[in-house]
Amino acid sequence: MRRLSLALALVLAPAARAADAPPNVLLVITDDQGFGDIGAHGNPVVRTPNLDAFTKQSAWLKNFHVCPVCSPTRSALLTGQYNYRTGIVDTFIGRSLMRPDVRTLPELLKGAGYRTGLFGKWHLGDNYPLRPEDRGFDETLWSAGGGLAQPSDPPGQAPATAYFDPILTRNGKEEKTKGYCTDVFTDGAVKFISAESNKPFFAYVAYNAPHGPYQVPAELAAKYAKLDLGEKAFPQLGQPWATKKLNTDEIAKAYGMIENIDANFQRMLRAIEDKKVADNTIVIFLTDNGPGGVRWNAGLRNRKGTVYEGGTRVPCYVRWPAKVKAGTVVEQPLAHIDIAPTLLNACSTPDPKSFGFDGRDIVRLLADPKAQWEERTLFVQWHRGDEPEKLRAFAARGPRYKLVQANGTAPGAKWTPKYELFDIPADPFEEKDLAAEKPEEVAKLKKEYEAWFAYVTKKGFAPPRIVIGHEKAPFTRLTRQDWRGPNAQWGPDNAGHWEVTFARAGKYRVTLHAPGEISEHSFTASGDTDTAKGSGKGSVSFTQTFGAGDNRVSATVSHDGKSRAAHYIEFEFLGPAK
Repeated sequence: MRRLSLALALVLAPAARAADAPPNVLLVITDDQGFGDIGAHGNPVVRTPNLDAFTKQSAWLKNFHVCPVCSPTRSALLTGQYNYRTGIVDTFIGRSLMRPDVRTLPELLKGAGYRTGLFGKWHLGDNYPLRPEDRGFDETLWSAGGGLAQPSDPPGQAPATAYFDPILTRNGKEEKTKGYCTDVFTDGAVKFISAESNKPFFAYVAYNAPHGPYQVPAELAAKYAKLDLGEKAFPQLGQPWATKKLNTDEIAKAYGMIENIDANFQRMLRAIEDKKVADNTIVIFLTDNGPGGVRWNAGLRNRKGTVYEGGTRVPCYVRWPAKVKAGTVVEQPLAHIDIAPTLLNACSTPDPKSFGFDGRDIVRLLADPKAQWEERTLFVQWHRGDEPEKLRAFAARGPRYKLVQANGTAPGAKWTPKYELFDIPADPFEEKDLAAEKPEEVAKLKKEYEAWFAYVTKKGFAPPRIVIGHEKAPFTRLTRQDWRGPNAQWGPDNAGHWEVTFARAGKYRVTLHAPGEISEHSFTASGDTDTAKGSGKGSVSFTQTFGAGDNRVSATVSHDGKSRAAHYIEFEFLGPAK
């Protein structure tokens, strides 16, 4: 009998160990895919059969919120902190660099024995020490800046076709890939998921689609171009959305991109199943903000870039067959800041409370949506500018009422606060403003917001410095994604500077890039300007010696008869000065 018991124990041991093993994690986030951009949310046009099936296998975080734009959402998602605490203010011109001292979810999971991988859009810093490989990821395949076809693209990548055969960074080295960007990122993720290892995995897949410029294989867009994509073809509920002449060509392409995402999402689920780890793999699907274009958004008010529900409420589903019942619906308002503490608890890492998260662990809600939950107020704010301004373009979302002051998103514009109050459970489309009827609720939520604003802004917003010449990154490329200054935009006549630190004193090769024939260049570092004649088709190089320490650099070039800022400045450490 004893031998039988021992044999039975040996047979059952692997199953018991598997049940107790830390779960794998697949975290998928898409770019500019709104609440209404999947079939499961009532869209009768877009084809998302795999996502629709996934929603039925998962828990639905029904009232899940993010920031109105990309970088702020991603920083909060990966740190469990409100984006202002991480140093992230905006999406470009030096405002989307996450402070290097902020601890990240992949860093913490890696410390707990996970292998970690990023595939897709990072958007939190392109150079050392801000790159994904500096922030806890073992395996990386990512695009620079805020996405493809932007000024952060490497020299030689044509913006008009950047989504096809893109130049990406794989484990620290640039690589010309083959295929459509979403397919390429999925290839990397599937390979990572499928790798033989005795470690659990954390795969962060951050697609840049369906973000504009809406580059997509023609056959995917063609089927939607034949359909009626006007407002009357969609369910008539909530807010009207066709406020101007619709760009149905863009809608068709966006839907084609989403259909492609759907197919690629299924490829990753299949890889998990093939590995026979589906039962103990947490799969989360969400999006980073509302839709980037004017299209159906399930009746929610407005879209990306606003603090109304249409800008911040997004699809979010969690599948974990071992622990979460399919079809679970969690009604409590939740947010991006809750994902990191939840995953750390689920993955049996040290107590999430010790990391100073702003979010909460929601594992108990996933197991029992009626579990005790202390009510709280969630906050969101976004506008252009180097630093956040109090009361400008914010919302405070309590368990019932939501205070909205949506004015002031545009850069440099004068704005006057206008406070609106909505009873979200009764009025999810934000159609009836109750501010005049309930001044006490307005005052209460405004007071809570002011305390939050003081808390999240107390570290200030000095930009993190890009480190040049470090032994971990001897080559650095500065792009217009990260320059700063009053004229630092993306237009041909804009100019800016970069805040940097030279890690090592020595000689550097400096290369300036600009379109056309360069006849003269001017390079400024720490206030000293060197001007020289130079000739080169698209670039000019020279050597210069720098001391270690902080610096501010900028450059202009003369090309095609005009003097304009260089598109890129590259630095390569050559060695100590002799």
